[in-house]
Amino acid sequence: MAVHERWFTAARVGFAYIGTVVGAGFASGQEIMQFFTVSGFNSVWSILAVTGLFSWLGIRMMVMGARLRAQSFEEFNNYLFGPKWGQWMNGFVGIILFGVTTAMMSGTGALFQEQLGLSFHFGVIVTSLIAFLVIMRGMEGILDVNALVVPCMFAFTVVVGVQGLAGSGLESFISMEAVEGTKPWPVSAITYVAFNLAMSQAVLVPMGGEIQDEKTLRIGGAFGGVGLGLMLLSTNFALALEIPQILHMEIPIASVIAALGEGMKYFFLAVMWGEIFTTLIGNVYGLAANLKPILPIQINVLMGGIFVLGYICSLIGFPVLVGWIYPFFGYCGLIVILLLAARKYPRLQT
Repeated sequence: MAVHERWFTAARVGFAYIGTVVGAGFASGQEIMQFFTVSGFNSVWSILAVTGLFSWLGIRMMVMGARLRAQSFEEFNNYLFGPKWGQWMNGFVGIILFGVTTAMMSGTGALFQEQLGLSFHFGVIVTSLIAFLVIMRGMEGILDVNALVVPCMFAFTVVVGVQGLAGSGLESFISMEAVEGTKPWPVSAITYVAFNLAMSQAVLVPMGGEIQDEKTLRIGGAFGGVGLGLMLLSTNFALALEIPQILHMEIPIASVIAALGEGMKYFFLAVMWGEIFTTLIGNVYGLAANLKPILPIQINVLMGGIFVLGYICSLIGFPVLVGWIYPFFGYCGLIVILLLAARKYPRLQT
């Protein structure tokens, strides 16, 4: 592979990695506030640890996918857990992916309804149709969308960070204490990585299986891990300067956005929709790839069925169930990253 081609592909891998991890929780600031901002200045050490773990373990996951020539996360879990327990894990990951898919669809409907004054159903249906068209192109479509959306996300976080610097500044942040009752920062770092990497296997594993070139995957994994770390640092810094008023807000980042003017509000809404969309296409792609060997129907029909079922469940409050399952899946994620760190790479297939 030519050098320029390798770096171009690696950048797309990194963008896809970032786009898979970030979602509505990241865009709203809620996820960052709960895991990092409440730790005060110690959040910096937590985010640096997260950056290193995302880079190292993300690379391992993709390289394992490449060596297993995996088409879905099934081969990966069977390798990590063994055939028997791997089947249970695959089933559980499938349930969670569908739950998060439903939550993302419900989130787009709420975004259209609450922020733009349009119909909830219109938001869900339009987003689902665009997502379906993208996923029909396979991994290539997912890479292309993330290459477009993720730089916008990055630009947004930079603006948010600069806004923080223009306000109270660095000195206030350095002297900041943790909120009472906050978990130790190493615990926050590990649980954050565990949950997100367990979810990201739906995209990272088959992406490794398709790209194959390990050097490209290693560069892309490092690029994605460092990019996520920079986005976390920037947003966390801006949020920390808004404590304590943001602690009980559903969308903590709104406090920062309010100071940036009306135009920034619409940029934020576009970024939030993009972050939901990249998570949605990754989840549906991974779920369809996993179900394809089990269900003897065409992949496009299968994906259409997932979207229709997701739309129905988004109307009956399925995200409440997801909120209950998330913590449990986080603990399963701890087992995944322990095995991911400890297992030797599969032998190269010839």
